[in-house]
Amino acid sequence: MEGLSFWTALGAGLASFLSPCILPLVPVYLASLAGPGLLETGNYDRKKLLFASLSFVAGFGLLFTLAGALVGLAGFSIGPGSMPVRIVSGVVLVVLGALMLLALKIPALNYEKRLSLRIGTGNNYLRPALIGGSFALAWTPCLSPILGGILMLAFSSATALQGAYLLAVYSIGLGIPFLILGLAFSTLFPVVRAMKKYTRVVYIISGMVLVAIGILILTGNLEWLYY
Repeated sequence: MEGLSFWTALGAGLASFLSPCILPLVPVYLASLAGPGLLETGNYDRKKLLFASLSFVAGFGLLFTLAGALVGLAGFSIGPGSMPVRIVSGVVLVVLGALMLLALKIPALNYEKRLSLRIGTGNNYLRPALIGGSFALAWTPCLSPILGGILMLAFSSATALQGAYLLAVYSIGLGIPFLILGLAFSTLFPVVRAMKKYTRVVYIISGMVLVAIGILILTGNLEWLYY
């Protein structure tokens, strides 16, 4: 299961990056790390942006990993492999997947809540780490279908270690594009804009995958994915 979980969590992180509420605002987040010159003039310190991006990813990765450990521990407290864990995990995954698909027709379901974190400027990397932590908290409503799906896998794993592992891998999947853009923003920014038209396809595929995994968990046939 571990290999499957790794690719599922990594793919979920990448899908979250491509979601309609994250991808269009990536330049804004990077500008908050590198300074307004990134968008206004295209001038920025590449090294500074890369290390700021690393701190940003570490900030939200730490909170997501902690959440995974807590959810996995909650599953353990109920009982590893128990029927309640399986039912809750499966039902929630199916509901989240269905909400993702319905959100394409009912935009109100794809709601978001943003927080503005204003911390003093400077070249230290505590500020981008705090912005990353704020990102994890403020954008959870927007990320909830995909993030919730990984949290339910963490819950069904019923171990704090596996839960932390799943959410750490999810954070890597979400963070890798930020790091790549931090390294080569001027070259890749046009690619980001071009990718916006594929967010709908990503949402459809992600929603169907969540529903399918939820059904497999409910029916006790998750092992089908291992072959």
